[in-house]
Amino acid sequence: MMSSLVVPVIDVQNDNFKELWPAMVVAIKSSSFVALDTELSGLGNRKSLLAESIEDRYKAICHAARSRSVLSLGFACYKKLDNKAADTYLVQVYNLTLLCSEEYIIEPQSVQFLVQHGFDFNKQYAHGIPYCKGNNKGASDDRGVHIRALFTELLRARKPLVLHNGLIDMAFLYQSFYAHLPERLATFTADLSEMFPAGIYDTKYVCEFELRLTASYLEYAYKKCKLDNSRSVSSGGAGPHVHMEFCQYAGHMSSYVDYRVCPAVGSSEGQTDICQRFSAFGWCPNGTQCPLSHDTDLIILQDEKGMGDKKKKRKRQREKKKGRGGAAEGSSIFDGAPENKIPHMEVDPKETPDDQQGAEPCLESGPLTGKKFCEHPVKTGDQKKKVDTGTHRAGFDAFMTGYIFAHSCTIINKDRVGAVEGKEQQEEEEQPWLPTSLNKVYLSGKAAPLNVVKSTFSKSSKAHVQKMETVWGMRM
Repeated sequence: MMSSLVVPVIDVQNDNFKELWPAMVVAIKSSSFVALDTELSGLGNRKSLLAESIEDRYKAICHAARSRSVLSLGFACYKKLDNKAADTYLVQVYNLTLLCSEEYIIEPQSVQFLVQHGFDFNKQYAHGIPYCKGNNKGASDDRGVHIRALFTELLRARKPLVLHNGLIDMAFLYQSFYAHLPERLATFTADLSEMFPAGIYDTKYVCEFELRLTASYLEYAYKKCKLDNSRSVSSGGAGPHVHMEFCQYAGHMSSYVDYRVCPAVGSSEGQTDICQRFSAFGWCPNGTQCPLSHDTDLIILQDEKGMGDKKKKRKRQREKKKGRGGAAEGSSIFDGAPENKIPHMEVDPKETPDDQQGAEPCLESGPLTGKKFCEHPVKTGDQKKKVDTGTHRAGFDAFMTGYIFAHSCTIINKDRVGAVEGKEQQEEEEQPWLPTSLNKVYLSGKAAPLNVVKSTFSKSSKAHVQKMETVWGMRM
C-alpha cells in the first residue's frame, strides 16, 4: 500500500534566525548535497528572459536580479546514511523569510500569486531576515550571523548544489548574497564553477535528458519519482529505491515547524478531462478559472495509461515543441519559461487578461538533534494542527528538488554499483553523483544545456576573486 509522506519544514525568520543558525550550519556541513529554491518579487518582461540569444537572456536575468529581490529562500539538506538497506537520506528542510534592505521592484502579478497561495507580506515586513545585495558592504559580510554569511557557509562546505531549472535562481543567489553580477555570461559561469567545486545539478535537465519523463515541471517530476519509488518499495524493495528520514522536533522547537503532506497518488478511473496545457507545462493561462483538471496525480496516471497511444504522444510532442519555441508566433506567452517562476514575470500591456492569470502553483510549502521519524509517520495532534498552514513554498520546492535528485541518482547509477566495489570509501565519495548531468543547467527553449565551466577564454570577475581571497583564503 502506498502511503502519504509528511515533510517537516522549519520556518526561519528574523526572531529565530540566530537561534537556528548553528543547526543550519551543521545541516549544511554534514549534508551530502543541498537543494535550493527561491520566491522572487518579480522577473521583468518575459520576452527578454526567453530571448533567442543566451547572452541577451542573461542580461535580462541580471537586470531582474539587480532590481528585484528574493522574498524567501528554501533549502533542503540531504545526508546519505550508511549501513542502510536502501539509499536512505536524513533530510532537513528550511524556509527563510527574507527582507531586502534596499529599494526593489515588486510586481503586481507576483503579489497576487503569492497572496493567493498563502504568502504573508505582513509577516515578511515585520519578521523578514534583512539583507543587502551586491558586493560586500564591509568585512563582516562574510562573518557573523546573517544571510550573506550563511551563503558563505554553503560555499565553504563545498557540497553539490541542486536546483530545478536553476539559471534564474543562481543569478538571484549570486546578486543577493555574494557579489554584483558580472556583465558577461562566460564570467558568471566561470565564477560559479569555482564557487561550487563539487558541482551544480539541474533536475530539470535530469528529467528531460536522463529520465526522459513525459513532463519535467517540478511537481510532476517529484510526484512521478515518488510514485515509482513507492511501487518499488511495495513490490518488496527488490528494485532500486530511496528512503527518507526526518528529525523529530520537540518542545518549543516544534512551534517553528510546518508539516507538508504529500498524499499517495489515487485512482484515475472516471477522470478524463485534463487540461492539456497544464499537463504539458505545469501551468495554464486560465489559472484557477480553467474548467479542466490540473490534478498532477491524475495527469501522471493518464500519461502512464496512454503511453502506448501514439496519437496522444504526438499531440504532447507538438505541445512541447511549440513551448520550446519560447515566444514563437501563436504560442502562449509563457511557453518555455521556468514554471515555478511564471507568476513573477511581467507581461506586455497588449496581452489578454487571461494570459496574466499566470501558473497553477506547484505544491507549496531542519538541525536539530534528537530522534528521527521515518518516511510515513503517524501524525501527532500538534502535527495535524499545523499541517498545510504554512507559507513555505520555497522550502518544500527545495525538498521536492532534492527528492528528484536522490531518486534519479539511485535509478541512473544502479548499473555503476559493481564499478565501485573494492574501492576506498573516500574515492567513491569523490565521484560525481550524476556524471552525465554534472554542471549542466537547463535552458528553456534550447536543445542543449548551459555548461557551468571556466573556459580558457573567460576570466573570473574581480568581485569573485576578492571573495575567494577573503572567504576561502585562496589567491587566484
